[in-house]
Amino acid sequence: MMASPDPKALQHGGALDAAIARHGGARADWLDLSTGINPTPPRLPDLDAALWQRLPEAGLEREALAAARRCYGAPDTAGIVAAPGTQALIAALPHLFAPTNVAILTPTYSEHALTFAAAGHRISRFARLEEVAGTARIVVVVNPNNPDGHVFEPAELLALADRLAARDGLLVVDEAFADVDGTRSLAPCTGRDGLLVYRSFGKFFGLAGLRLGFALTTPALAAQLGERLGTWAVSGPALAIGAALLGDDALVAETRAGILRQHGLLRATLRAVGLPLVGGTSLFATVAHPGAHDLFAALCRRRILTRPFQTPGDWLRFGNPADGAVAARLETALRAALAEIDGAP
Repeated sequence: MMASPDPKALQHGGALDAAIARHGGARADWLDLSTGINPTPPRLPDLDAALWQRLPEAGLEREALAAARRCYGAPDTAGIVAAPGTQALIAALPHLFAPTNVAILTPTYSEHALTFAAAGHRISRFARLEEVAGTARIVVVVNPNNPDGHVFEPAELLALADRLAARDGLLVVDEAFADVDGTRSLAPCTGRDGLLVYRSFGKFFGLAGLRLGFALTTPALAAQLGERLGTWAVSGPALAIGAALLGDDALVAETRAGILRQHGLLRATLRAVGLPLVGGTSLFATVAHPGAHDLFAALCRRRILTRPFQTPGDWLRFGNPADGAVAARLETALRAALAEIDGAP
């Protein structure tokens, strides 16, 4: 009988506390590969102790926004807003529109559909851009997509944004995994009507707990999002760290190179044990296996947490290992887990 993962494991990944409660062990025993987050964050900058004592100041926010705009290549004409993680932006955006038709790429990050539906919007789903119905006023695309890594070309997305703008609509492009290869990013095209781009700080820098993300769009829509988030939405320490890291070109390049090395280790490990790749990005890889939920459970018994899916139920996602030693541990565990569930070598 196929194992049934804890419901928390099927949401987003990262629920290590739930995995420990269900499968045992101490936190130090576990290897968490359930999220697409850089496992080797850079050294944090030294912060003025007063940042922890006072409310975030406007000048600090301007510095963070300027660093983000420059790092992401957004033009001066674009509006930009910072938030305590892109999840806060994803939750806020649906409330800026009266209920309408929203088309969402599938399979993809589930929170887009959940937040639009919770705000009263009508949801339809599509797998290819040509399937987007002319009745959709808002279209949501994750590029590159999570969890299959599918990439849309900028020209086709911009053409869709123009069609939506003509009927006062909006294309939302979630670029949470675009930092390593930004050649297809639409951030440089923001500021035009009909386009909004999300960028995630925490995934690339491995600082998801900092809670920092950005939306790039028209100045008017950025202002509306900022009002919805409210005053002092992002903490002073988060703004200071964001400004320092996003503004350091050498650090960004070093981080990018490190992630690519990690991902090479991951792909080599999965190939070595014969797991077929469905796709992925530079921060994760998704494989297919008919007993994916059993494999998930077998890895949990070996204190390795991955990301299963309800649909498709034969997919399993792996985040990058930090180094060769972690990759070797993963390979050993995968060989034993596969042998346990289906006799693989």
